[in-house]
Amino acid sequence: MNIVRAQIGIGSCRISPLAKKLVLEALDNNRVSAGPMMERFERSIARLHDCRFGLMCNSGTSALHIALAAVKEREGWQDGDEVLVPAVTFVATPNVVLFNNLTPVFVDVEPQYYCVDPRDIERHLTPRTRAIMPVHVAGQPCDMDPILDIAARRGLAIVEDSAEAMFVRYKGRPVGSFSAIGCFSTYVAHLISTGVGGLCVTNDADYDVMLRSLMNHGRDSIYTRIDDDQGLEGAKLFEVASRRFSFERLGFSFRATEMEAALGLAQLEEREANHARRLAIVGRFDAALARYDQYLQRPAARPDAEHARMFYPLVVRDPTISRDRLVRHLEDRSIETRYLLPLINQPLYRRLFGNMDDRYPVADRLNRDAFYIGCHPEMSDEEVVYVIASFDEFFRSV
Repeated sequence: MNIVRAQIGIGSCRISPLAKKLVLEALDNNRVSAGPMMERFERSIARLHDCRFGLMCNSGTSALHIALAAVKEREGWQDGDEVLVPAVTFVATPNVVLFNNLTPVFVDVEPQYYCVDPRDIERHLTPRTRAIMPVHVAGQPCDMDPILDIAARRGLAIVEDSAEAMFVRYKGRPVGSFSAIGCFSTYVAHLISTGVGGLCVTNDADYDVMLRSLMNHGRDSIYTRIDDDQGLEGAKLFEVASRRFSFERLGFSFRATEMEAALGLAQLEEREANHARRLAIVGRFDAALARYDQYLQRPAARPDAEHARMFYPLVVRDPTISRDRLVRHLEDRSIETRYLLPLINQPLYRRLFGNMDDRYPVADRLNRDAFYIGCHPEMSDEEVVYVIASFDEFFRSV
């Protein structure tokens, strides 16, 4: 039965009065390319993640792409070297490995938290393993201590995919600060939304220079933004002018605009209130759906870690219940769902690597039985009640 109503989406983006004001300020300044607002946004994101440097680009995927390219260049990796990635993540994570002419090697995930399982890492290490890319799934930090220990013992780099997690801490330390470079997304429905956008953070000044170059066609780092020659004169000005069109490496056009940065600055002002709203919605879902624990595995929070609650994942645990039947029931009632980041069963990855289901039993189970719904701050109380009532309706028929 189809219920005619507006869709309750996985995520949303509200353009606040402050956001409109800042975007208009950028336009009134005739500033479209990266400028003072982007610098403020980058510094704020870096500071909130205990990092010295921040860089905004046009997507979280681009952030991952240039982060891996920078580490590959500096560490002298060879084409075909291996990077460990979780078997449950958004497709961008292994895609950027392939685009850097490296080889993704999959690692199974934790059955309770859905992040890469440190206990499964060792069996995938080879002489060609160069890095681990932990993904903080759904706003939940990975179990970083054992990952850091393995990386230290094996001499491996770490690049964090924090696209779904911002601001949260693992044992008191923020995501993004555990690695050579941490990467975030500000795409619609993420924790900070600028429409499109991504960020890199690092504590390494050399990586900051390389990232800015890679994002700007591989340009000489002396001139990557139009203000880099402002206030200079004489020999210093000529040095910049003579190197404006000097390119040091193969790079990309991954730049964002001042308007996206303006949206990000406005959302930073609202982040604590938005996070509190997410926690409130999750609390109501947990309380209501606990009565179906024999059928559903609700999301768990890792001890000693915060949780951003980007979305609300569920796993059907009763074999007599069809995940797809439940998903269809919700979709028919205008409640948007997504499968929980299926990867190893995707047509592309089946073509590249064959059927890997037997090698990753947790990922295989999640691919068959897991999905998620939204818990974003734009959901109204009425919508929360409606979602819960829709689950009640389904389980009355079980």
